[in-house]
Amino acid sequence: MRGLTTAQADDVRKALLTAERRSGLRFGLFLGEPVGARRHFAERLHAALGEEADNAVVVFVDVTGRALEIVTGESAKRRLTDSACRLTAMSMATAFSVGDLVGGLLYGIAALGEQATARR
Repeated sequence: MRGLTTAQADDVRKALLTAERRSGLRFGLFLGEPVGARRHFAERLHAALGEEADNAVVVFVDVTGRALEIVTGESAKRRLTDSACRLTAMSMATAFSVGDLVGGLLYGIAALGEQATARR
């Protein structure tokens, strides 16, 4: 995970695994610049999960471009509504805006995992 220290990357990986275990969904994170349009790039990352995409959530953060996209598969969408993803994205963006990239990531991943678990 570019731009993170080893300890920060480990914390983010643990958060992803915890969200997966609790919710039963597959979680992925990509930090970097998009190739092409941001939303389209995030959707391509999600589609690259193949058979897992239906039950997956991909969080794409363009740190340089100061942008965030959350993409959910069809089954995942039943448990993570667009409004829940939007609210989580706003909270993450607030943390990012004050320079807290890792805190925003950890909060967002945990929040998405908990929301998906609650609607299980």
